[in-house]
Amino acid sequence: MITPSAYAWTEEETLGQHLISRGVSRRDFMKFCGEMAVVLGVSGATAPRIAKALETVKRPSVIWLQLQECTGCVESVLRTANPTIGDLVLDVVSLDYQHTLMAAAGTAAEKAKQSAMAANKGSYILVVTGSIPTKEGGIYTVIGGRTAQDLIKEAADGCAAILAVGACAHFGSVQSARPNPTGAVGVRDIIKNKPIVNIAGCPPIGDVVTATVVHYLTFGRLPAVDGEGRPLFAYGKRIHDQCTRRAHFDAGQFVESFDDDSARKGYCLYSVGCKGPETFSPCPIFQWNTRTSWPIGAGHPCIGCTEPHFWDTMTPFYGRLPNVGGFAVEQRADTIGAALAIGAVAGIATHAAATVFTQIRRRKATQQVPESATETENPNG
Repeated sequence: MITPSAYAWTEEETLGQHLISRGVSRRDFMKFCGEMAVVLGVSGATAPRIAKALETVKRPSVIWLQLQECTGCVESVLRTANPTIGDLVLDVVSLDYQHTLMAAAGTAAEKAKQSAMAANKGSYILVVTGSIPTKEGGIYTVIGGRTAQDLIKEAADGCAAILAVGACAHFGSVQSARPNPTGAVGVRDIIKNKPIVNIAGCPPIGDVVTATVVHYLTFGRLPAVDGEGRPLFAYGKRIHDQCTRRAHFDAGQFVESFDDDSARKGYCLYSVGCKGPETFSPCPIFQWNTRTSWPIGAGHPCIGCTEPHFWDTMTPFYGRLPNVGGFAVEQRADTIGAALAIGAVAGIATHAAATVFTQIRRRKATQQVPESATETENPNG
């Protein structure tokens, strides 16, 4: 793993040169590139391409806006597993503005942002956390005397691409839940002329942010996305299809109440409201807190936070989803066996009845034939 460094970058220095100056071995660097290839869902043979791109890249500028949100997404990125936030800030990107993390404040912070946007116009990456309020002239989020709408339009104008990080930036999250008093919307509802990737979740997994940045630096473009603008390498599969408890769902083994015996056995959480069957997320694979656990692994049902408008569509959070297909093998085995036995008996009975009916019909047909037609005529009378 690459570790944070206090060594400052020199002007025009590439990432590869900087890592060599820090004593990072080629082996460790290639291991990191291989891990990124796996995360991005590309062939392991792509690792050398990732390495070449990262080695030659010069530190790209990042402007990070925090708008109407709780700062949970920033906290999540701070806990990214590989690279750490120190790597992300010091070695992969130049985080030129982020008012929570930067030392400067007030006028000094705003001056740093304006200077970075001017110096890197057309090439910097814009990261946005938080929704954008639109009602009452956008007064619900004002920074430095300017509304969130003004700030994001200005920052988006000179950026190369936008990472909308978290449910708030994706669609508005809890602020946009009915009745949405602030008129909260996501980034794509305001910005229409820039490439945007939605890294969904409340909060999202920090490693997805890191991998998306690596993809952009390697290929010069954002990763392929689904219909919701989420990167397919992370959100291409449902939690239900990757869940460590899926076998219990298929067996019909469900937790019926928290802390019951089934919960202690790690059975499926579908009956207590798990939204995994309708949620696309990498939680079972990437996990949280340096890949130590995740909500379902810790015994809590998924609430569907990577899905748009989940506060309205997934509530009540502990209510069971209707009509989720499955095959409860163990619960239904006896029933199926009984049904097969009944079917077999019914089949035998039907066959017997058909045989009897056929015999009766033949007898009746024989009895109806005229007697003269079945006897040989005696010519002697």
